[in-house]
Amino acid sequence: MQIVDLYSFKSIYRDDMQVKGYVFGSGEKSACIVGPSRGNEYQQLYICSQLVKKLTELEKLGVIANDKQIMVIPCINEYAFNLSKDFFGVKNLDINTSFPGNDYGEPITRLTGGLFEKIKEYTYEIQFTSFYERAQCVPHVRMTETGYQNVSLANLFGLPYVVVKKPLPTDTATLNYNMSTETSSAFTIYTKAKEQLDEKCTNSAISAVLRFLTRMGIIKYECHSGYISHVLKDEDLTDVYTEKAGIFKGKVECGEYVQYGQKMAEIINPFDGSVLEEIVASTDGIVFFAHNSALINQYETAFRMVHRLHD
Repeated sequence: MQIVDLYSFKSIYRDDMQVKGYVFGSGEKSACIVGPSRGNEYQQLYICSQLVKKLTELEKLGVIANDKQIMVIPCINEYAFNLSKDFFGVKNLDINTSFPGNDYGEPITRLTGGLFEKIKEYTYEIQFTSFYERAQCVPHVRMTETGYQNVSLANLFGLPYVVVKKPLPTDTATLNYNMSTETSSAFTIYTKAKEQLDEKCTNSAISAVLRFLTRMGIIKYECHSGYISHVLKDEDLTDVYTEKAGIFKGKVECGEYVQYGQKMAEIINPFDGSVLEEIVASTDGIVFFAHNSALINQYETAFRMVHRLHD
């Protein structure tokens, strides 16, 4: 393993922010695995740390293919974790909506520009991130519809779902959108947890990455085949919104099958304990996304569901 300095951001009040890459193997720049850009993605940071540990072991065993190189960047926003903030700098900006960046603009675009020049050299880019909402979701691979997306490659991770999303204007400034070209493929992996550490979730994510690297001939590793992924478009998911704000008391979890009319959650009045609203399933299906914070706002997404397609 070789540790390389990818970008250094100077500060007059604290230590410089160092973005480091952990490089395994040598030769063709095959796969780059990128960790969190927001300071509350503790699970994603932990997954990347365990990937570094696992790849270190595998490199010693000689299972990384000749002339193949893998790089892991565990974190691209160290300051956010140190300050317990989601975003970057005094302007509180989102790093992952500032790509491809440049070398002459604001600090955040200089950071993303410097990183992008290093990351874009790799054939495959895998990013661990999460939803902005405080929620859990079924593990899946997400791809933005750029015209270059390759769903067949996304299936090789062996996760339950692959979701293809039409890009919003903000998506065009993300790392994965800019990495998806004729010569490279980009994948975003969403796991169930975000702010809590979940070993089962971690092991599943590591297995998915190792499975993909094995199937692409980058490493030689025996692994289970995983799932045959079900491909969804983002519009295939049904949003379930709240009508009231208050204390959120969920009754179902991600991955759980629910039937039409089944109670999924209650919104509780925080002052007198009365039930302000009962949220019920609008269709038969699987809970794909579930709010998991103690409080919820009015008209916020409480759940996203996958329609029941067949028996």
